[in-house]
Amino acid sequence: MSESTVVNLNTQSDETRTVSIFGYELIREILLQEILGKDTPEILYWGGKRLARMYPLNNYEELIDFFDRASWGHLAIKNEGKDEMEFELISPLIVSRVKSKAEHFFQLEAGFLAQQIEHQKKGIAETFEHPVKKSNKVLFTVKWDKKDTID
Repeated sequence: MSESTVVNLNTQSDETRTVSIFGYELIREILLQEILGKDTPEILYWGGKRLARMYPLNNYEELIDFFDRASWGHLAIKNEGKDEMEFELISPLIVSRVKSKAEHFFQLEAGFLAQQIEHQKKGIAETFEHPVKKSNKVLFTVKWDKKDTID
């Protein structure tokens, strides 16, 4: 990747930016699905994992900050057990996506969460998405196996 296109996540800025819901959804919900077809969820999941490997985060605060900075929404930890966690994601972008379609793809975020938790917990992880239509949010369950460790 050339330096001119690389996002520098270490840059601290007080600059406020807005993201057009139409522009974001045009790319994510129409163009990507047109290009990727029926394999969209799987490709987005693995794409999320790839992004997480490019931007490894060391703790939950960094993870929450990344979601905010990427305009994916506000991420919160709801529960944490010995081998699983539940996250909640809320965003105005989610409201339109959850209400507009019978099929939802939050697999980019799911893959990103799986890889980050895998990195932090040092065990193979997988994430499952659970859109909650009534409350316009997405719940993610991340499960990992302490016995299936990574280096």
